Amino acid sequence: MLHSGETFRKTERLCSKKVIESLFENGRSFYCHPILVIWTFAGSEIPGPAQVAFSVPKKGFRLAVKRNLIKRRMREAYRKNKNVLYNHLSATGKKIVFTMIYRDKNVADFDITEKAVKQIITYFVKTIAISNADC
Repeated sequence: MLHSGETFRKTERLCSKKVIESLFENGRSFYCHPILVIWTFAGSEIPGPAQVAFSVPKKGFRLAVKRNLIKRRMREAYRKNKNVLYNHLSATGKKIVFTMIYRDKNVADFDITEKAVKQIITYFVKTIAISNADC
């Protein structure tokens, strides 16, 4: 399924409890300030090249308004920059599922969040290229 433009559709959201459980049990993780990423390669069970979930712990931000603001910023940054990842995943035939967990104590500006999301996407592109070389 091709995703046109800069959209973030329902099929791109990670909602399946089974997939999320296996992600936290078997997934790999890395930290890119201020976001912790847990990810794994997915089988053919997901409709698109990638599915993502965004999380902000209640422990760090008691007010839902702040949690929602941070999630909105992460979603927007991902939506604007995901084409690089999607193009690479489509070219390699791989699929991934991942979650972005916000770990900072302060609400970061959109620029900081977007920079972190770009670094995360770059990490995925490099990691997938390396795993393709192994095959």
